Amino acid sequence: MDSYNLLIWIVLATLSAGVISISAAATLSFKFLASIVENMVSFSVGLLLATALLHSLPEAFEDANASTTYLFSLLLAGILFFFMLEKVALIRHNHHHEGDGHDHHAGHDAEEAGKSGWMILVGDGVHNFVDGVLIAAAFIANPEVGVLTAIAIIAHEIPQEIGNFMVLLNAGFSKKRALFYNMICGLLAVVGGVLGYAFLEQSISWIPYLLVFASSSFIYIAVSDLMPQMNRRLQIRESFKQITLILIGVGLVIGLSIFHH
Repeated sequence: MDSYNLLIWIVLATLSAGVISISAAATLSFKFLASIVENMVSFSVGLLLATALLHSLPEAFEDANASTTYLFSLLLAGILFFFMLEKVALIRHNHHHEGDGHDHHAGHDAEEAGKSGWMILVGDGVHNFVDGVLIAAAFIANPEVGVLTAIAIIAHEIPQEIGNFMVLLNAGFSKKRALFYNMICGLLAVVGGVLGYAFLEQSISWIPYLLVFASSSFIYIAVSDLMPQMNRRLQIRESFKQITLILIGVGLVIGLSIFHH
C-alpha cells in the first residue's frame, strides 16, 4: 500500500472510531434500551482481548530490533498508567445527586456536575487523540492490524461514549450540546491519526512499543472496566449470552486473520 492510500485509510479509520462511534452511541443513548449496551460490552471484551493478545502483541514481539524486556516493561507500565489515569478521573469519574444528605449551598450540585461533565470531555478528547495515534501505528505496521485495531476501538468506544452521554446529560448538557462536544472530541482521533502517521513514518522503530501500549489499553479496559460490568449479571442465561458474544468477538478477529492469510 502506497503512502497516500495508507493515509486515506488512517483518516477513514480514525474518523470512524472518533465520530461514527459517537453517532452510534448517541442513537443508542437517546432512542434505544440500555440492554443493547450489555451486548456491546461482551462483544467488546472479545474484540479487545483477541486484538491485543492475538495480533498487536505478536506483531510487536516479532520485531527483531525490539527488546523483549522493554516490551514487557512497557506493557506493565501501560496498564499501570491507565489505572492511574482512572484514579485521577480523566477516564472515569464519580458524581453525586441532589438530596444526597450533604449540606451544600443552592446550586452546588449543578456546579459540581457541570465540572465533572467538562472533566470527562477533556479525558475523552485525550483518549480519542491517543486512539488516533495508535490506529496510525497499527496501520503502518500492518493494514490488517490497523483494521482490527479500529474495529476494537469502535466496539469499545460505543458503550464508553454512551456512559459519557449519560454523564453529560446529568451535568445539565442538552442532547444537542452533548453531541456537539462529543463530536469535537471525536475529531481529535483524526488529528492524532494524521500526526501519528507523519511522525511514525520517520520513527518506524517506535511502532512495536506503541503497539504494546495499545495492547495495554485494550487489556486494561477489558479486564478493569468491561468485565466487572458483566459480572454484575449472574443469571445463567445472561452468562451464556456474554460468553457467546465474547467468542463471537474473538472469532471475528481470528476469521479476519485467516481471511487475510
